[in-house]
Formats: sequence, structure tokens, C-alpha cells
Amino acid sequence: METFFLKQPPVKKKGAGSSRLTFVAIDFETADYEPDSACALGLVKVKGNAIAERAYYLIRPPRREFIFTDLHGITWEDVAGKPNFKKLWSQIRSFVDDADFLAAHNASFDAEVLYACCKRARLKCPRHRFVCTVELSDRAWGIYPRKLPHVCRHLGIRLKHHDALSDAEACARIVIAAIREGITP
Repeated sequence: METFFLKQPPVKKKGAGSSRLTFVAIDFETADYEPDSACALGLVKVKGNAIAERAYYLIRPPRREFIFTDLHGITWEDVAGKPNFKKLWSQIRSFVDDADFLAAHNASFDAEVLYACCKRARLKCPRHRFVCTVELSDRAWGIYPRKLPHVCRHLGIRLKHHDALSDAEACARIVIAAIREGITP
């Protein structure tokens, strides 16, 4: 049995118009240690505190080497015939264009993957602010450890960890739960 430590109660602020926010939760899975090796992407759009759309893409990374198959189950054979990031960009871009922000659990990782994939493809990176649900869940509930499965267990969110769409949906639900608690992302 895992132990959760709760810190001091968070300072709660009602965010003006938070129920009118549109945001996209994003999760990448990578093939290798390089951030440009995205092999899967999950996107979940939230409008007015409700999930409005979901999208999942397998992506052909720039190299055939797969180091993280044991984590996410994706192999080169799964993605060899899929489009690369550059070919998917128009669909991804249109999905996030109207978002007020992007959310990710450990946002620095997903932001780095997004920017590296855009750079490799010579695409203009989106300028969205990233909200990190690791930090948000710490502010809202003081959960420790702060890994995605722990936060999901605390909030009763279903999760198939390292499935990009499941991770993105869990992230979206964390943001929604924090907003309902009065925590402004």
C-alpha cells in the first residue's frame, strides 16, 4: 500500500471566468531519449470544464530505434506506416489553436518534445502557456508522490499509464478538478 502525504491546505482563489476556459491536455510518448522522437500523442480539449474532444495519433519518429517500448508498448512496426510529425502538424495545430493554455503532467517534458518536433520539422511552435499538473496538483491537494498514477488514484481518475490518450485525459481531469476546488491554473 502506498502512502500519500498531504501538505498544508492550498490557498484557494476563485478564477474569474475559469468555467469559460478552453484548454488542451497533451501527452507525448517517445521512442528514445531524444525529445524529437515522439511516437504517440494524446490530445484532450476541454471547454467550460467539460471534455469536448479527444484525439490520438501514432507518429513515425525520425529514427527506427525504440528504447521505451517496455513503457508504452509501441514499436517501430506500429508506426512505420504512420505520418511523421510534420505531416500531422495541421491536425495538431488546429486542435490546439483556440486553447487558452496547454496542460501536461510534468509539462517541461511535453513542452520539450513539442518544441523539438517542431524544430526538426521546421515548423513554427505554438506560443501557448503550459500548465503543469504536477505543480497544480501539489497546490490543490499537496499529494506526494506527485506522479500521475498517484494523483489519479487520489482523485479517483481512471488511468492506463503511458497510453498517450489516457494520460492526456487524466491530465485534463486533474485541471478540471483543481478548477472545481477553486485553484486557478
